[in-house]
Amino acid sequence: MSSFLPRRAWSASAPLYLFRSLEEKLGLVALAIGMIFASAQTVLAHDTTVESLTVSQPWSRATPGGAKVASGYLVIRNTGDQPDRLIAATSGISGRTEIHEMAVKDGVMTMRPLADGLTVPAKGEIVLKPGSYHLMFVDLKSGLQEGEPFQAQLTFEKAGSVALTFDVRAIGASDAGDPAGHGTSTGHVKSTRH
Repeated sequence: MSSFLPRRAWSASAPLYLFRSLEEKLGLVALAIGMIFASAQTVLAHDTTVESLTVSQPWSRATPGGAKVASGYLVIRNTGDQPDRLIAATSGISGRTEIHEMAVKDGVMTMRPLADGLTVPAKGEIVLKPGSYHLMFVDLKSGLQEGEPFQAQLTFEKAGSVALTFDVRAIGASDAGDPAGHGTSTGHVKSTRH
Protein backbone atom coordinates (compact mmCIF):
# COMPACT_ATOMS: atom_id res chain seq x y z
CA MET A 1 0.00 0.00 0.00
CA SER A 2 2.68 2.47 0.92
CA SER A 3 4.56 1.90 -2.34
CA PHE A 4 1.62 3.36 -4.32
CA LEU A 5 1.20 6.49 -2.16
CA PRO A 6 3.54 9.42 -1.77
CA ARG A 7 5.24 9.37 1.63
CA ARG A 8 3.12 12.27 2.94
CA ALA A 9 -0.14 10.69 1.75
CA TRP A 10 0.84 7.36 3.33
CA SER A 11 1.52 9.11 6.66
CA ALA A 12 -1.89 10.72 6.54
CA SER A 13 -3.60 7.43 5.81
CA ALA A 14 -1.53 5.43 8.30
CA PRO A 15 -3.93 5.91 11.26
CA LEU A 16 -6.80 4.67 9.07
CA TYR A 17 -4.69 1.76 7.91
CA LEU A 18 -3.83 0.90 11.52
CA PHE A 19 -7.47 1.24 12.59
CA ARG A 20 -8.58 -1.18 9.90
CA SER A 21 -5.88 -3.58 11.00
CA LEU A 22 -6.92 -3.19 14.62
CA GLU A 23 -10.52 -3.69 13.57
CA GLU A 24 -9.54 -6.91 11.83
CA LYS A 25 -7.57 -8.00 14.89
CA LEU A 26 -10.53 -7.26 17.15
CA GLY A 27 -12.73 -9.21 14.79
CA LEU A 28 -10.40 -12.20 15.02
CA VAL A 29 -10.26 -11.94 18.82
CA ALA A 30 -14.07 -11.74 18.98
CA LEU A 31 -14.33 -14.75 16.69
CA ALA A 32 -11.87 -16.72 18.85
CA ILE A 33 -13.76 -15.78 22.03
CA GLY A 34 -17.03 -16.80 20.39
CA MET A 35 -15.60 -20.16 19.39
CA ILE A 36 -14.27 -20.77 22.91
CA PHE A 37 -17.64 -19.80 24.39
CA ALA A 38 -19.48 -22.10 21.96
CA SER A 39 -17.14 -24.98 22.86
CA ALA A 40 -17.66 -24.39 26.58
CA GLN A 41 -21.43 -24.39 26.09
CA THR A 42 -21.18 -27.77 24.36
CA VAL A 43 -19.15 -29.22 27.23
CA LEU A 44 -21.47 -27.75 29.88
CA ALA A 45 -24.67 -28.37 27.98
CA HIS A 46 -25.57 -31.31 30.18
CA ASP A 47 -24.98 -29.63 33.55
CA THR A 48 -28.06 -28.09 35.12
CA THR A 49 -27.88 -26.29 38.45
CA VAL A 50 -30.67 -25.54 40.89
CA GLU A 51 -29.80 -24.10 44.29
CA SER A 52 -26.81 -26.12 45.58
CA LEU A 53 -27.46 -29.09 43.27
CA THR A 54 -25.91 -29.72 39.87
CA VAL A 55 -27.34 -32.48 37.71
CA SER A 56 -24.96 -33.80 35.06
CA GLN A 57 -25.01 -36.11 32.06
CA PRO A 58 -28.62 -37.30 31.99
CA TRP A 59 -28.84 -40.20 29.57
CA SER A 60 -30.85 -43.25 28.67
CA ARG A 61 -30.69 -46.18 26.26
CA ALA A 62 -32.61 -46.79 23.09
CA THR A 63 -35.31 -49.41 23.63
CA PRO A 64 -36.16 -52.45 21.52
CA GLY A 65 -39.50 -52.45 19.70
CA GLY A 66 -42.46 -52.95 22.01
CA ALA A 67 -40.58 -52.11 25.21
CA LYS A 68 -42.74 -50.45 27.84
CA VAL A 69 -39.95 -49.30 30.21
CA ALA A 70 -36.66 -47.43 29.96
CA SER A 71 -34.09 -46.36 32.51
CA GLY A 72 -32.54 -42.97 33.12
CA TYR A 73 -29.12 -42.21 34.57
CA LEU A 74 -27.35 -39.07 35.79
CA VAL A 75 -25.11 -37.60 38.47
CA ILE A 76 -26.35 -35.22 41.18
CA ARG A 77 -23.78 -33.13 43.07
CA ASN A 78 -24.65 -31.22 46.21
CA THR A 79 -22.31 -28.38 47.16
CA GLY A 80 -24.56 -27.29 50.04
CA ASP A 81 -24.17 -27.88 53.76
CA GLN A 82 -27.50 -29.70 54.00
CA PRO A 83 -28.62 -32.92 52.33
CA ASP A 84 -31.47 -32.79 49.84
CA ARG A 85 -33.75 -35.50 48.53
CA LEU A 86 -34.87 -36.41 45.02
CA ILE A 87 -38.57 -36.99 45.64
CA ALA A 88 -40.11 -37.22 42.16
CA ALA A 89 -39.45 -37.36 38.43
CA THR A 90 -41.77 -36.90 35.47
CA SER A 91 -41.47 -37.10 31.70
CA GLY A 92 -43.81 -36.85 28.75
CA ILE A 93 -42.37 -40.07 27.29
CA SER A 94 -43.95 -42.29 29.93
CA GLY A 95 -47.10 -42.77 31.96
CA ARG A 96 -45.09 -42.45 35.16
CA THR A 97 -41.49 -42.18 36.32
CA GLU A 98 -40.16 -43.89 39.41
CA ILE A 99 -36.93 -43.71 41.38
CA HIS A 100 -35.46 -47.22 41.67
CA GLU A 101 -32.63 -49.06 43.34
CA MET A 102 -30.97 -52.22 42.05
CA ALA A 103 -28.90 -54.22 44.49
CA VAL A 104 -27.64 -57.75 45.03
CA LYS A 105 -29.31 -59.33 48.05
CA ASP A 106 -28.43 -62.91 49.07
CA GLY A 107 -26.81 -63.38 45.68
CA VAL A 108 -29.90 -62.26 43.79
CA MET A 109 -30.20 -58.99 41.87
CA THR A 110 -33.28 -57.14 43.06
CA MET A 111 -34.93 -53.92 41.97
CA ARG A 112 -37.36 -51.85 44.01
CA PRO A 113 -38.93 -48.40 43.84
CA LEU A 114 -37.79 -45.94 46.50
CA ALA A 115 -41.05 -44.59 47.88
CA ASP A 116 -39.23 -42.03 50.05
CA GLY A 117 -36.98 -40.84 47.25
CA LEU A 118 -33.22 -40.68 47.21
CA THR A 119 -31.04 -38.62 49.54
CA VAL A 120 -28.28 -36.48 48.03
CA PRO A 121 -25.68 -36.02 50.80
CA ALA A 122 -24.37 -32.58 51.77
CA LYS A 123 -21.03 -31.85 50.07
CA GLY A 124 -21.37 -35.08 48.12
CA GLU A 125 -22.85 -36.69 45.06
CA ILE A 126 -25.04 -39.55 44.05
CA VAL A 127 -24.67 -41.47 40.81
CA LEU A 128 -27.67 -43.02 39.08
CA LYS A 129 -26.19 -45.67 36.81
CA PRO A 130 -26.85 -49.12 35.39
CA GLY A 131 -27.06 -51.76 38.13
CA SER A 132 -27.61 -49.16 40.85
CA TYR A 133 -29.93 -46.25 41.50
CA HIS A 134 -31.77 -45.12 38.38
CA LEU A 135 -34.98 -43.58 37.09
CA MET A 136 -37.53 -45.95 35.61
CA PHE A 137 -39.76 -44.58 32.87
CA VAL A 138 -42.82 -46.84 33.01
CA ASP A 139 -45.55 -47.22 30.35
CA LEU A 140 -43.54 -45.70 27.52
CA LYS A 141 -45.69 -43.90 24.99
CA SER A 142 -43.22 -44.83 22.23
CA GLY A 143 -39.81 -46.45 22.01
CA LEU A 144 -36.64 -44.46 22.61
CA GLN A 145 -34.43 -44.03 19.56
CA GLU A 146 -30.67 -43.51 19.70
CA GLY A 147 -29.79 -39.86 19.14
CA GLU A 148 -33.32 -38.59 19.89
CA PRO A 149 -33.20 -36.81 23.26
CA PHE A 150 -36.23 -36.34 25.51
CA GLN A 151 -37.24 -34.02 28.34
CA ALA A 152 -37.84 -34.88 31.98
CA GLN A 153 -38.20 -33.00 35.23
CA LEU A 154 -36.75 -33.86 38.64
CA THR A 155 -38.19 -32.51 41.88
CA PHE A 156 -36.07 -32.12 45.00
CA GLU A 157 -37.42 -31.65 48.49
CA LYS A 158 -35.48 -28.40 49.12
CA ALA A 159 -34.10 -27.21 45.80
CA GLY A 160 -37.37 -27.55 43.88
CA SER A 161 -37.73 -28.67 40.28
CA VAL A 162 -35.23 -28.83 37.46
CA ALA A 163 -35.85 -29.60 33.78
CA LEU A 164 -33.39 -31.88 31.99
CA THR A 165 -32.71 -33.20 28.52
CA PHE A 166 -31.75 -36.88 28.43
CA ASP A 167 -29.46 -38.06 25.65
CA VAL A 168 -30.47 -41.42 24.22
CA ARG A 169 -27.55 -43.74 23.57
CA ALA A 170 -27.45 -47.10 21.81
CA ILE A 171 -29.14 -50.19 23.18
CA GLY A 172 -26.65 -51.77 25.56
CA ALA A 173 -24.69 -48.55 26.25
CA SER A 174 -23.07 -48.76 29.65
CA ASP A 175 -22.37 -45.12 30.39
CA ALA A 176 -23.03 -41.58 29.26
CA GLY A 177 -19.84 -41.51 27.23
CA ASP A 178 -18.61 -38.87 29.61
CA PRO A 179 -14.81 -38.53 29.49
CA ALA A 180 -14.88 -37.62 33.20
CA GLY A 181 -16.14 -41.14 33.86
CA HIS A 182 -19.27 -40.19 35.79
CA GLY A 183 -21.22 -43.05 34.31
CA THR A 184 -18.61 -45.59 35.28
CA SER A 185 -18.32 -44.74 38.96
CA THR A 186 -18.46 -47.73 41.26
CA GLY A 187 -20.08 -45.98 44.22
CA HIS A 188 -23.76 -45.24 44.78
CA VAL A 189 -23.28 -42.24 47.03
CA LYS A 190 -20.13 -40.25 47.55
CA SER A 191 -19.70 -37.71 50.26
CA THR A 192 -16.83 -35.27 50.14
CA ARG A 193 -17.54 -33.89 53.60
CA HIS A 194 -14.52 -34.06 55.90
